[in-house]
Amino acid sequence: MTNSRKIYLLAPAGGHEALSAALVNGADAVYFGVGDLNMRSHATVNFRQEELPELAAKCHSAGAEAWLTVNIIVYDTELQRVEELLQAAKAAGIDAVIAADPAVIRLAHEFGLPVHLSVQANVSNWEAVAFYAPYVDVVVAARELTCEQLSGLVQNIEDHDIRGPSGELVRVEAFVHGALCIGLSGRCGMSLCEYNTSSNRGNCYQPCRRAYLVKDAETGQEFQIQNQYIMSPKDLCTIAQLPKLLDAGVSVLKIEGRGRSADYVATTTRVYRRALEAWQKGDTPSLEQIADWRKQLLGVFNRRFWEGGYYLGEQADVWAGTRDNQSVIRKEFLGVVTHYYPRPQVAEVLLQSGNLRVGQKVLITGPTTGAIEFEVPSMQVLEKPADFAGPGADVCFPLATKVRPNDKLFALKSR
Repeated sequence: MTNSRKIYLLAPAGGHEALSAALVNGADAVYFGVGDLNMRSHATVNFRQEELPELAAKCHSAGAEAWLTVNIIVYDTELQRVEELLQAAKAAGIDAVIAADPAVIRLAHEFGLPVHLSVQANVSNWEAVAFYAPYVDVVVAARELTCEQLSGLVQNIEDHDIRGPSGELVRVEAFVHGALCIGLSGRCGMSLCEYNTSSNRGNCYQPCRRAYLVKDAETGQEFQIQNQYIMSPKDLCTIAQLPKLLDAGVSVLKIEGRGRSADYVATTTRVYRRALEAWQKGDTPSLEQIADWRKQLLGVFNRRFWEGGYYLGEQADVWAGTRDNQSVIRKEFLGVVTHYYPRPQVAEVLLQSGNLRVGQKVLITGPTTGAIEFEVPSMQVLEKPADFAGPGADVCFPLATKVRPNDKLFALKSR
């Protein structure tokens, strides 16, 4: 039996490479921030307000929607900038604004922009949905809700006929993959207390991801504990539990990771797209298929996985044991694309570091290319067949997917 309910697979983008990766791999919508008015304002890669028309057009040409995050707490002195950003978003054709501050919600609503209520609002019951419904069409449910609670929330929205400005029943969105925060739904003051940089203003220094010692205040004696990373949760992974979330009535599946790389976005979007398609067809994935999906997810940035998380009613006692990437695959930069020959479908690359071999699994990323992985089937150096090439070599190899000059080539190697 097929499932015909419209589901949005929502992917993150912190830059053009990630945006392209999301679109190529099947995202129904992409969410991103502009400047410093979002929860990733300190990210090294972010978009500019003048890029909004380009971002919207790129998403729309791929059949996807463009969702703008303006999800920080806003001060009086910033309201004018918020208005300017929302006006620019409306003019650019942005499809929705993700927000939690009532000022942003009201302004976006006045400008005729659909509003999606951010997880920072911590919505946990249908009365809260009804309170926000005059302004919002989608609510992101609090992270700590179980599948049973999500199902009850959706059922109550239907029973009480709670509709947003669009006239449609308010939809429920839930995180399905990515980083978990010690502050659950994002309301954390630890960074503010320690560094005067607020997570709710997009400037979290992530002190919770660090190692800590237990110290006797009277004697000064320090105690060793098995896991020093006592506030750094593992990443959420629901690939095995996705049917439970979908059966609960969730309509938007959100992948976390606007600060993560294009290959992370490509892999997570591709894997969850395949799992979603299986559910829509009424298929039950085999244990082997789920294991393969999980293996792919472990190949990109992760802090190990908490399978199912709060959705299964489990206690938050699974800590990462680290603050760093635990991917089973590491990337090694090799060089840059210098040319692509479309008729023979051949890519030319200048190797700048490391070595390339026939059969090597590699990754190419770029603002338009996104992220593609493949094994090098054969290659030529100076128009002669070669099995190996080192730094300084101009290498050509067959590649059916178009790549662009200055795209980056990485070797993918097991840790």
